[in-house]
Amino acid sequence: MNSKKVNNRIIAHLDLDAFFAAVEERDHPWLKGKPLVVGADPNGGRGRGVVATASYAARAYGIRSAMPISKAWQLSEAARRAGKEPATFLLGNHRRYSEVSGVVMILIGNRVSNQLGNLVSKLATEQAGIDEMYCDLSFTGSFENAEALIREIKKEIRGKERLTISAGIGPNKLIAKIASERQKPDGLTLVRPENVQDFLDPLPARVIPGIGPKTDAELEKMYIRTILDLRALSREELIEQFGKWGSDLYRKARGEDDSIVEESDEIKSVGEQETFEIDTLELAFVCERLNALCSDVFRRFRRDGFKTFRTVVVTVRFADFQTQSRAHTLKAPAATGSVLRFEALKSLLPFFDKRENPESKKIRLIGVRVERLSKRMNDRSKF
Repeated sequence: MNSKKVNNRIIAHLDLDAFFAAVEERDHPWLKGKPLVVGADPNGGRGRGVVATASYAARAYGIRSAMPISKAWQLSEAARRAGKEPATFLLGNHRRYSEVSGVVMILIGNRVSNQLGNLVSKLATEQAGIDEMYCDLSFTGSFENAEALIREIKKEIRGKERLTISAGIGPNKLIAKIASERQKPDGLTLVRPENVQDFLDPLPARVIPGIGPKTDAELEKMYIRTILDLRALSREELIEQFGKWGSDLYRKARGEDDSIVEESDEIKSVGEQETFEIDTLELAFVCERLNALCSDVFRRFRRDGFKTFRTVVVTVRFADFQTQSRAHTLKAPAATGSVLRFEALKSLLPFFDKRENPESKKIRLIGVRVERLSKRMNDRSKF
C-alpha cells in the first residue's frame, strides 16, 4: 500500500514450512516423513558448517536451523543408538529452492493482486526471504476477510505445489511475524489489535525478532524470560543495558511496529506460471498457454513501469515434479511482447525432444519470467 499510514492495518506473514527439506521430500518421495537435514557436509561429525533446514521429523531429535552440523550429527547418532532412524544429511540444491520459491511467490502475489483488483496500483507484498513474504491486506476491510484470503492462498499452494505455509495475521509486521511461528506446520494464527498484549505477554522474550543468543543470555541474567517480564522494564533501563537497541525492545515488547510493507525499489524479475489440470506433451496446447503467459508477463512488466528486459527464462515442471529452467540473455535490451514470445518459444521447444526431455515425460507446469529490467529505453548496461 502506498502510504506512511500505519493505523488500522491488517498484515500477514507467510512462511513456508521447513522449506528446503519440504522441497526435497516433495521431489524425492522416498524421503517423505524421514528425519532430514539440509546443510553442510557433517563429515562423520567433524563438519564445520551449519544446518540450513531440518524436517519436522529431524526436529524431534532436537536438530534446528543454524545449529552446527557436527551437533546435528551427534543428535542423529544418539537417535540411532536409541533405535530410531538416523537423519539423512543433504547438501541441498539452492538453485532448485530458488526456482520453487519463485513459483510460490508468484502464486501469492497473483492471488493478492487479483483480490486487490483496481483498488490500488501497487502490489501490497514484500518478499522477506527465499521462504517468507509479508502481505498488506488492509484493503480486505476486516480480519475475517484477510483470514479467508490467506486460507485460500494456503490451499492453493498445498494443492498446486504440495507445500505447506504457516501464516500469522496481525496489525503490523512484528505481530504477524511472531504469530506465523505459533502454529507450525501449516498453521494460521490471527491476532487482533485488542489482543496484542495478551498474545505477547506469555511468550518467551527471545521470540522478538532481533533477540539473538547473546541478548537472550543477557536477559536471562536479568531474570527476564517472558515478554511480560521485559515489559516491566522502563525504556531508560533498557537503553542503559542495550543502548539504542533498548528503545526498540521497549516498543516491540508492547507490540509496536510502524514499518510498512513495500516492494523492493529494484524488482529483479516479473514472471507468471501455470499448472495444467492434466499433465501433457501436446505441443499446440502448451504453446498456446505459453503465449498467454507471455502476454500476462508483458502486461505486468509494462504496468510496473519497466521499458526493457534483457533475459527471458522459461521453467518447465514435469509430471514427476522435476523442474528445469532455460534462460537466454539478449545482446541488447528488448522492449516488445513479440521478442518475449519468440525467445520464450525458443527456450520451450527443447523440452519436447531429447535435448531436455530424453524420457518424454509429460509436463505439469510452465513458467515465463523476464529479468534484468530497466525503466529506461536507452539502457546500455553491460551484464
